Amino acid sequence: MSRAAPDNSFPQLDAEVTPTGVQTLVSGVAPITPAQRLAMRANAPMEPKKAQRPADHGLFDLGSRNQIEMF
Repeated sequence: MSRAAPDNSFPQLDAEVTPTGVQTLVSGVAPITPAQRLAMRANAPMEPKKAQRPADHGLFDLGSRNQIEMF
């Protein structure tokens, strides 16, 4: 049984030199625009600016649910 050698001749991709280095250009792939990047950050969940205290009082107190005695 004779096998043909695999075709290793991939099409050459274009490249461009940018200030950050050489980047490969792939056909059909568009770069991310600043507007898309801002939209992604705007749709991300909000994060606190400072460390938050745990909500372990009242309805959210998981430790009080483990009590053995009622009174």
